Amino acid sequence: MNYVLGLINLHEDNRLIKEITRKRPIATIPFAGRYRLIDFILSSMVNSGIISVGIMLPDKAASILDHLRSGKDWDLARRHEGLFYLLPSNDDDDIRQSELKTFYQNLNIMRRSPQEYILLSGAHTVFNIDFNNVLRFHQNTNADITMLYYRPGRKLHSPCTVIKTKENGLVSDIANCPAAGEDADVSMGTYLMSRKVFLEIVEHSYERGGSDFLLDGIMRMTAHYNIYGCCYDGYVSCINSLYGYYQTSMDLLNPQIWNELFIDNAPIYTRTKDDVPAQYKSRANVHNSLISNGCTIEGLVENSILFRDVRIEKGVKIKNSIIMQGCQLHKNSCLENVICDKNVTISAEKYLKGAESYPFIVEKNTVI
Repeated sequence: MNYVLGLINLHEDNRLIKEITRKRPIATIPFAGRYRLIDFILSSMVNSGIISVGIMLPDKAASILDHLRSGKDWDLARRHEGLFYLLPSNDDDDIRQSELKTFYQNLNIMRRSPQEYILLSGAHTVFNIDFNNVLRFHQNTNADITMLYYRPGRKLHSPCTVIKTKENGLVSDIANCPAAGEDADVSMGTYLMSRKVFLEIVEHSYERGGSDFLLDGIMRMTAHYNIYGCCYDGYVSCINSLYGYYQTSMDLLNPQIWNELFIDNAPIYTRTKDDVPAQYKSRANVHNSLISNGCTIEGLVENSILFRDVRIEKGVKIKNSIIMQGCQLHKNSCLENVICDKNVTISAEKYLKGAESYPFIVEKNTVI
């Protein structure tokens, strides 16, 4: 896979998850106690042998640069190849500030690349995959473009791209839908193609007024290319809505899903942060939860995820909730179906409850 260039597109629609993306892109949403969403696609690329990865930065890029830095934690801090960044366009004379424009303005980087193929993906999808199998599928079918897709096994209530394929895997139709059924073939937003095809699509689409790679590039040029769908049957979850983030996080409390993502397959890497182990005081009562380093627990935690350095005082009850880094919950407060962003303080005797289908959100640095 050292002849494949990885590209991670961070221009992603956050309209349905804006409560926790006001100051960060979807890619750096905290996840699973110690990870960020971008860790999954980046780790899958590295574990598959890809040694050159480009990050197409969004407008709010500070958290991306802080998390990835030189790429050392993913073994991408290299003298040659390794991690590099594609800067977003800031041309005030052109109102089309888009992913296609960023690609177009960085075409010289792609042209100089020694890699034969380009693997393009977003960062909002959680999975752990070996892309070598996708490359073999691409070569065996003689495809121009290979699209990864999955069958969710449950109804999706957020926007997604659905495809239809023939018996041989050739894609016959692509459509953007507001929701999808459990048996739908849903795109993972990941595409493998030759560098030549990628350059053709970007140049042709942008110079004709396009802005979106999928809509203006692939979907409008299906007649010109052989596009095949490659089905991935492992765990996949797309996080582009608040409910999707909450539901996917709760999935991790299922040991089978946790093992598939983090243990059975190749490791998921993230930025290393050393901390002391979690402390469980004499009154701590913890059931079916993920507890990160640095936490201090004196209350009840059930079916929940606690990130680093969370303090739970006596009498606190937490159920079905996500508590991010640095939060403090004071005596006798109760939270159920709640997401607390970083550095939230819940004072004593407070009761917060959200719905299972729409959790209550406490934004970053809030004091209640």
